[in-house]
Amino acid sequence: MDASADAALGPALEGVVGLPATELAARVRSGELSAVDVVTAHLRHLAEVEARIGAFRLVRTEAALAEAAAVDASPDRAALPLAGVPIAVKDNVAVTGETATDGSLAHVPQPADADHPVVARLRAAGAVVVGITRVPELCLYSATDGPGTVTRNPWDTARSSAGSSGGSAAAVAAGVVPLAHGNDGMGSLRLPAAACGLVTLKPGRGVVPGPVGVNSWFGMAENGVLATTVDDLRTGFSVLSAAGPQAPVDSGPLRVAVATRSPVPGVRLDAAGRAAVDAVVAELRAAGHTVLTREPVVTPAAALGTVARWLAGADVDAEGLGLDRQAMEPRSRTHARLGRWVRRAGLVRPRTAEAFRARMEGFFADVDVLVTPVVAGPPLAARPWHERGFLANTTANARWAPWTSAWNLAGLPALVLPAGPGREGLPTSVQLVGPAGAETRLLWLAGELERRLPWRRHAPVFDPHPPTG
Repeated sequence: MDASADAALGPALEGVVGLPATELAARVRSGELSAVDVVTAHLRHLAEVEARIGAFRLVRTEAALAEAAAVDASPDRAALPLAGVPIAVKDNVAVTGETATDGSLAHVPQPADADHPVVARLRAAGAVVVGITRVPELCLYSATDGPGTVTRNPWDTARSSAGSSGGSAAAVAAGVVPLAHGNDGMGSLRLPAAACGLVTLKPGRGVVPGPVGVNSWFGMAENGVLATTVDDLRTGFSVLSAAGPQAPVDSGPLRVAVATRSPVPGVRLDAAGRAAVDAVVAELRAAGHTVLTREPVVTPAAALGTVARWLAGADVDAEGLGLDRQAMEPRSRTHARLGRWVRRAGLVRPRTAEAFRARMEGFFADVDVLVTPVVAGPPLAARPWHERGFLANTTANARWAPWTSAWNLAGLPALVLPAGPGREGLPTSVQLVGPAGAETRLLWLAGELERRLPWRRHAPVFDPHPPTG
């Protein structure tokens, strides 16, 4: 930000950075704040903290201020649910005039001539795109890094913000934007949310527009948002799903299953993760819900089917994006090569996903919500994982994050929220899963838990509104 723009921020804008998206939008709708001033304040904060977190591949300063001015001039401003809200967009969907690299230096520069539908919906709701956030190459891994860059966790910059929506999560946790786009093929929204103390929802299949022009990992990937409050998440989901305003709905007492066994053999949940689940279970019981222990069975066929789609999706993405495979990172090149073999062998079978979805429909026949851990321990170290091989990356990912990918294969909604005592200065989280169509139920339950177990909204060092008293 230049000095003149910085000086233009008067006392009235003190404290604007770090406010929830819903509050910012309400103030812009009423005319109390202008979208230009809100975006200017957030761009200033971005400039102050970006060097420490490495969240953005591209900052759109001039374009964002022009978009904010258009919001201020809009005759519909008073009706826009995200009026003037600064947002970030993950680097694997189209933003008009920008090139989506999917985290790869091997991409073919080709600015988009139209927004992806989710970006179009966010902009139509009044949101302003301030930047494009970093991802690991082809969004394949649960740490976000690449040649010359490592995206860091605002809670502890020695740790990763996870992946693949790691740049978006870091930006929200550092207060740079109150809401950020991401997507989730095997946990790529939920893992960064868990690492960075955020709330997110992977929608069920077909609820939000999916990828356009490239593969969705054979139906496993879904778009969503990362936020610091359930109200912000609810608003973002409403915009992306075009479902209209999602008012909180009292779902009444629920039957809640709890499962803590890892689907990956040999992986055990650490004490802090177990304490997070226990804290949520205690509050659910206190709120009058019925809690029982019941483990969903992830069959070997389902596990292999998930991995097959992950491998084959890399090959399809590299092909669809026209990547120079020799210019790809070695780990990704191996990944895509294995994916080509998987495709040729016919190992991506629709009936595998259909059978697992049917099995999980049976599981939810007499259960309203499932509670599970999200990750086995603290986030991976913030380091250049792209310099290590395919096996080192996939082993680290599988051991850290065994509880998320099954719900991508099943196409069922899954929500992550902060809970519990934390891990030595880092947040802890739990996952709520529901049957098809349960997004509203999960949001309602997350709101109830937010009231009973409130969480810190931003990482302490970056918190624009540190707690007092």
